[in-house]
Amino acid sequence: MASRTASKPVIVLFRNDLRVADNGALAAGADSGRPVIPLFVLDETAGRARGAASRWWLHHSLEALGARLKALGAPLALRRGDTDSIVADVRKASGAGAVFWNRRYEPGCAAADSRLKARLNDEGIEAESFDGALLHEPSRVKTGSGGFYRVYTPFRRALAGGLDPRDPIDAPERLTPWGGHLDGEPLDRFGLLPEKPDWAGGLRQRWTPGEEGARARLEAFLTHDLDDYARGRDFPGMEGTTRLSPHLAHVEITPFQILARLSRLRASRHEAGADKLRREIVWREFSYHLLFHRPALHTENFREEFLRFPWRRDEAGLRAWRRGLTGYPIVDAGMRELWRTGWMHNRVRMIAASFLVKDLMIDWRDGEGWFWDTLVDADPADNPMNWQWVAGTGADAAPYFRIFNPVLQGERFDPDGDYVRRYVPELKALPGRWLHRPWEAPKAALDEAGVTLGETYPLPILRHDEARDRSLAAYRQMRRS
Repeated sequence: MASRTASKPVIVLFRNDLRVADNGALAAGADSGRPVIPLFVLDETAGRARGAASRWWLHHSLEALGARLKALGAPLALRRGDTDSIVADVRKASGAGAVFWNRRYEPGCAAADSRLKARLNDEGIEAESFDGALLHEPSRVKTGSGGFYRVYTPFRRALAGGLDPRDPIDAPERLTPWGGHLDGEPLDRFGLLPEKPDWAGGLRQRWTPGEEGARARLEAFLTHDLDDYARGRDFPGMEGTTRLSPHLAHVEITPFQILARLSRLRASRHEAGADKLRREIVWREFSYHLLFHRPALHTENFREEFLRFPWRRDEAGLRAWRRGLTGYPIVDAGMRELWRTGWMHNRVRMIAASFLVKDLMIDWRDGEGWFWDTLVDADPADNPMNWQWVAGTGADAAPYFRIFNPVLQGERFDPDGDYVRRYVPELKALPGRWLHRPWEAPKAALDEAGVTLGETYPLPILRHDEARDRSLAAYRQMRRS
């Protein structure tokens, strides 16, 4: 087989691995010495269809990837449709003798890749997959009884005990191009960008999709924010988070690269921040571990007793939450940041999610779906897992009766009001004493700040103390039944 395929091209199949460094499939293609055909297939038949913000990111990430591959000597071919059919077409047109790709772990995608490998092997075509998106293989990490982990801390210990992360793979210096021609499709025809209306202006100002953007973001974080990361990541008014999540969601950077970069930091002052970042990476690993074993994570409660929970249908409440018009400033600031930038601070995500599922008692799946459509870092494992964590329905979740008070959360984590003033500008002149509870402000303070409750800024759509009592009563009733 080797002698017959030594000169045949290698198809390197790209999906959610939009990078050239630490790309096992691409490196194997380059090392083979054979011509390389980089191929991206937009296949929306396997896995969960992307949301709008993720599609925007994908467009620009593909632009960056295409430019990088062209510079290496092998242009990226773009196709959309059924992956098996497209790979068969490209293989026949090029005479390719091998197909390489990086593994995916979403249930529908993993199964589709297994079928593709079996079909290629049956036809005598070399097919090989590589790691990259995760530090661990979810099928291989098991509890002592042979099951999967449902609690984070034992999972983290198991990973730490058996994990020796490999070194990142260097990007190829050059790719041998295939001399033929493949019919492709222009990226603009994929329809990934918004048109009328074009709501992506804030995204363009905030983000630089692509591998180079990921590398620059990591270096900026390590230079300016790592030392205070363990504490600063909880305060939305600060630039204290990594903002690597969309780059990780599109695997423009791998966890191997992040850990390797952390390992090169020697100063003791970095230890707390570096340790916290490692734990966050393992939390992401845990979410994929759960998704692998519970493929319907975004539609089914992990804890079955919540099948009996009386979620409310409240279209007006859901609409106010989505638009950032609940009357609770920290919640509204988060929802407006999400709409404007395609991202929301991690602490505020928890506050906004708690408000939806516990104050409004609206099904967590309504919130998860909205985040899936509007987040540039929408991730098939992280998004549903974290929503179920807040809702109390998931594995190792926060108990349902832990209900965030949006006023106290705002006062604690946005004490100077920088975050609220940035995203709820109609309140920016209100004194800090009243910023997170404007309905309690004296009329003179409201007048001086130009705030008319119910007109320039909404009154609260509910009273938190009453909503909390209602939710706890519903939870107790579910437990009794």
